[in-house]
Amino acid sequence: MGTKPSHTGISTTASDLEHAAYSPLPGHSSPASPRRPLKGFAGIISSCIFLLALVALILDQSQEPSHKPGKDEAPALTPKATSFSNISGPVARGVAQGVSAKSSPSFSGNELSYNWTNAMFSWQRTAFHFQPQRNWMNDPDGPLYHEGWYHLFYQYNPDSAVWGNITWGHAVSVDLIHWLYLPIAMFPDSWFDWNGVWTGSATILPGGQIVILYTGDTDNYVQVQNLAYPANLSDPLLLDWVKYPGNPVLVPPTGILPKDFRDPTTGWLGPDGKWRITVGSKVNGTGISLVYTTTNFTDYELLDNVLHAVPGTGMWECVDFYPVSINGTKGLDTSAGGPGVKHVLKASLDNTKLDYYALGTYFAENDTWVPDDPEQDVGIGLRYDYGRYYASKTFFDPVKERRILWGWINETDTANDDLAKGWSSLQTIPRTVLYDNNTGTNILQWPVEEVESLRLNSTDFDGVVVEPGSVVELDIGTATQLDILAEFEIESLGLEETNEVNGLCGSGATDRSSFGPFGLLVIADETLSELTPIYFRLANSSDGSLETYFCTDERRSSMASGVFKQVYGSTVPVLDGETLSMRILVDHSIVESFAQGGRRVISSRIYPTEAIYGAARLFLFNNATGVNVKATLKIWQMNSAFIHPFPLDQIH
Repeated sequence: MGTKPSHTGISTTASDLEHAAYSPLPGHSSPASPRRPLKGFAGIISSCIFLLALVALILDQSQEPSHKPGKDEAPALTPKATSFSNISGPVARGVAQGVSAKSSPSFSGNELSYNWTNAMFSWQRTAFHFQPQRNWMNDPDGPLYHEGWYHLFYQYNPDSAVWGNITWGHAVSVDLIHWLYLPIAMFPDSWFDWNGVWTGSATILPGGQIVILYTGDTDNYVQVQNLAYPANLSDPLLLDWVKYPGNPVLVPPTGILPKDFRDPTTGWLGPDGKWRITVGSKVNGTGISLVYTTTNFTDYELLDNVLHAVPGTGMWECVDFYPVSINGTKGLDTSAGGPGVKHVLKASLDNTKLDYYALGTYFAENDTWVPDDPEQDVGIGLRYDYGRYYASKTFFDPVKERRILWGWINETDTANDDLAKGWSSLQTIPRTVLYDNNTGTNILQWPVEEVESLRLNSTDFDGVVVEPGSVVELDIGTATQLDILAEFEIESLGLEETNEVNGLCGSGATDRSSFGPFGLLVIADETLSELTPIYFRLANSSDGSLETYFCTDERRSSMASGVFKQVYGSTVPVLDGETLSMRILVDHSIVESFAQGGRRVISSRIYPTEAIYGAARLFLFNNATGVNVKATLKIWQMNSAFIHPFPLDQIH
């Protein structure tokens, strides 16, 4: 049952905010001490063969958050678009071997980015996002559902917290939230993957047979495609995998360089009874997706035409291709087609390390795809996520009939920081993907419903008025693990409009205009020396209508100067009669933000030095000059997920 508490207001003048952003007035009251609710639950992991031994693992789990409070963390609309590719410093890991940069975006020689303590490093580790126990992780691989278990494979270095020696890590879950680590699924142990078992996809064949195609980096650093399959399909955990003796099944075709051929997709069945896959590549500066047909996944024919190509986008990695229903509320199997279906084509751009997608029409008769809007084509239009996000992959969940999206979130501190703490990277909360039939121009991404099982106590705030140039503290206690739903209404004060902003998101949340920015300050400390604004900004467009921008400003998220911090954002469609809304998942060093039901998403990594444990707070803010903002919120404290090794010794 939610409660409606009072809130503490902290007001400043417009001048104060322009010159000393968010500096609170002296004498403001401190927030109430955090509540630590207990709410019973039992998670029972089940399977049809041998899961009775696992029931006790979750039944006795405490429902309190595992981290102990105390104080001892459209196009890119940024001031200047920045990616791995244009950060000065040493050559990033992975580039020499022909894959995208795998180093953190900040470089500081052999030094740490800050004088971190073990308590700070411990706080940075997430509580309900998937990440390995230790070491390096990157791309999600071959996600699938099999006999009661969701399987996630992932690029994993078992030896270090930096990229290298890439294997396929493996974990299983019954609900996509609580995970059990399994032994590594595949090692680089053959000439055709000697330098890495790289990214791949799973295809479920009629009858339930599973085939995996993955990129191997050979002993001569040539990218080839290899086939693997379960040694025992009746094993729900799929512990053992067999690499096809005839590997590789595909080598770079004529005209494709040996390091420009990777990341095969899930297969889809054509009307001629043949399977299709697509593989990312490039020709000169044009990103392309090659199409192959097969009947047995060992022998392939390369089609004369490509699925799609976009000049100037460079190498396409981790291509994904799948159908969406334009009228339904359910996901579609990868082979679905026909009337009422559009296809999403997505590519991870090696040049920018960004994931772009576009909606379009797939023509099965010649295996080509055409975007609905050429100006919003792959690589030049919409992104899955406008923050820190890459190498995503979807799969079809046959149990709940939904398409689920995974994405890799890398660190934005330094490699030396990661080596010191012993781990690097995480996966997003899995997201469902649907076609937005209200706009007809984008997909909707939303956290899977299972994450709501982690919600503990909730707090409601109704109609909180935030005046121009003010900050309002929300009395919820500690603010490290949260699920936030927020809606905003604006009331014009009739003042002269001021829309002089530097870029569409401005130069951050301190860049003021008549209609913004306004929103929430997450992972903020009491003095607001560290904070991360997530906000809307409205501006008049050339035709006189209001455009809405959704943004995140990391610049004051940490006092650590060596951490990479940026302003991220995008336009977001807001239709007549709609209220401005956002959902924010806060989980220690990652913040995932969803605007307007998931039309736009921004993921951020933050590394505070003060706003950690019990010192983390949550605030509303309004830095507009010409509107009052009325906010209505529902905020849940979030439990920690159960993520541990699978007790294989208990299997009988």
